[in-house]
Amino acid sequence: MASLPNLRFSSLDESARGVLVILAGKDGRLADAHDGFGELVAKASRSTKFKGKALSKLDLVAPAAEAIDRLLVIGTHLDQDPLEEDWLKLGGTIAAATKGAETVTISTSMPGDRQVSAAEAAMIGAGMLLRTYNFDRYKTKKTKEDDEEETTTASDVAILVSDVRGAEAAFEAERAVAEGTMLARDLVNEPANILGPVEYAERTQALRELGLKVEILEQGEMEALKMHALLGVSQGSPRPPRLVIMRWNGGEEGEQPIAFVGKGVVFDTGGISIKPAGSMDEMKGDMGGSAAVVGLMHALGARKAKVNAIGIVGLVENSVDGNAQRPGDIVTAMSGTTIEVLNTDAEGRLVLADALWYCQDRFKPKFMVNLATLTGAIVVALGNHQAGLFSNNDELADRLFSAGKVSGEKVWRLPLGPEYDKMIEGKFADIKNIGSGRAAGSITAAQFLQRFVNDVPWAHLDIAGTAMGSPSNAYNQSWASGFGVRLLERLVRDHYENR
Repeated sequence: MASLPNLRFSSLDESARGVLVILAGKDGRLADAHDGFGELVAKASRSTKFKGKALSKLDLVAPAAEAIDRLLVIGTHLDQDPLEEDWLKLGGTIAAATKGAETVTISTSMPGDRQVSAAEAAMIGAGMLLRTYNFDRYKTKKTKEDDEEETTTASDVAILVSDVRGAEAAFEAERAVAEGTMLARDLVNEPANILGPVEYAERTQALRELGLKVEILEQGEMEALKMHALLGVSQGSPRPPRLVIMRWNGGEEGEQPIAFVGKGVVFDTGGISIKPAGSMDEMKGDMGGSAAVVGLMHALGARKAKVNAIGIVGLVENSVDGNAQRPGDIVTAMSGTTIEVLNTDAEGRLVLADALWYCQDRFKPKFMVNLATLTGAIVVALGNHQAGLFSNNDELADRLFSAGKVSGEKVWRLPLGPEYDKMIEGKFADIKNIGSGRAAGSITAAQFLQRFVNDVPWAHLDIAGTAMGSPSNAYNQSWASGFGVRLLERLVRDHYENR
């Protein structure tokens, strides 16, 4: 996990050293505090056509200023008010542009009356931290590109702000969220031969160091609970399943918890309904939903969130051997619902069926949000920029949409309804695990999950297009994005914590 051990916040009047980063507005305008660079920047802007557009850069080496080796001007002009993600992108851009420097000073003075707040300055720091992430632990020989990626921003980074204490406090929370996001990235990036269900469950025990309670159910315990939907998925693998329950009790004693449930298929061959060989290696990331839940629980514990929260992940491997589940098999879920398994590659919903039922039955939460790399159909519908949102509760759905807009981890709501529910009615059992043909594939998967939530307010996030292989950006260059951690942390922070 990346780190910025010497990132600190200091007052605006601290003397700049090394690389000085200053912020420019529309047409390259600078803050009054940087008038001394005005003529230099204006001249360079004319020759480079620098207009101050957000994340554009103007790089000046050895300016005529004492103790400054380099002046880096970063544009901040947007056509709308900046959101949380815009500050993350700014931090990531600075991290990339100052890679290898020994000392960096970042001034947050902006042109006009605009002041960078303590929270925004903290987001700049978090963006720098996220940009330094690099998963190369299995490379024994480093290429030149690897060495460049391994180089972090600087040995000493000072962010100059008007409210130092406020920025320090805000950054402690943002660091926790960034660490949770990078933990999720680590889990998704790990190869399946290293991270099986048992190994994955063992890693979650590190959360105990943050004060979380971690409980791990093994196969025999799940058999006693009659979780045959989940167990049916794992029966073709020699690696036994696990169900991990993580509890953070930061709210009032006895207060009803909120709950998050993740699909953790550590590798998905498709089972007997085997997948095509092309890109099957990427199915090591079919546990992206569970990784987001683990990362979220880390973030809540690390920043001591004032809320009671439950995280549950169902961990299995969907593999193929003589004992593997067959198309046409009928299993009985923990709820008592019988399921006709027509396609063994529609396995994630079977895992979630038992995990969701267990969660609502045992913990009686205020709401449940589940995350899963569930369907290829959601990628067809939304591409790699937004996750699919399905919900039985308008308030919860609206709050998730708003959290997505602010955090940059965007979601788009798709419908549920009786006409879609009819598409999963079974011929030989209560329901079947796929709909009728290819139509509405993501919706019928969500309808399947809704059968296991009772009347609990619930939302399903299909993150198949966003958890892995999504487009890189200023603060993420990793194949695994960690999508979901910041989205759900923002949801909790804005609506469910005790103030």
